[in-house]
Amino acid sequence: MCMQLVHLTRETESMKLEKVFLKILLDKKLIGSKSTTDKGFICGSTRAVCFQDTPLYSISKNVFYEQKINKQAKSKLRYRAVGVAFPKDYLFKRNARPVIYEKTDTAKQFLPNKDWWRIVPLDLSNENAFIDWTHEREWRLPGDLDFDLCEITILCPNNKFLKTLSASYLSKTGKELRDEIKGIVTLQDILY
Repeated sequence: MCMQLVHLTRETESMKLEKVFLKILLDKKLIGSKSTTDKGFICGSTRAVCFQDTPLYSISKNVFYEQKINKQAKSKLRYRAVGVAFPKDYLFKRNARPVIYEKTDTAKQFLPNKDWWRIVPLDLSNENAFIDWTHEREWRLPGDLDFDLCEITILCPNNKFLKTLSASYLSKTGKELRDEIKGIVTLQDILY
């Protein structure tokens, strides 16, 4: 998948992963994360949808490794092996841009307040508490993203999840999911 940006998702407190993802597909919409709270990590007052400009192999490795580590630690997952990939130019035309990795206070000095949604903290000054997300090569889009199904490639963990998702989509819309979208990638298959 060349020139793609990936948005991964996860379950919510009130909705299982399969339902969250089906809702995204039915609504054809990604809701931007809120500013820094217990639910999001966006700086400033503008919500933003987050993407990774990372090879699918790397995304797969990161997601499945994080799941393994978090299962042992019994901590909350940031995201799962479920999401959508968009052509980079499709999102660029809708104002998606690469984030700016910098200490937050420093970035606020050179960015206008309206662009703080692009700030992702980077601080390597304390060797015992690095803050470094540069491996994600993150992009963000301010606000929400309404999208066309024909532009997306679905990313899912395995064929079992895909079959369940496809059956749910068919029962809700009367349409075959594979006929509506650009493509499907099972992330588990990338690793093996």
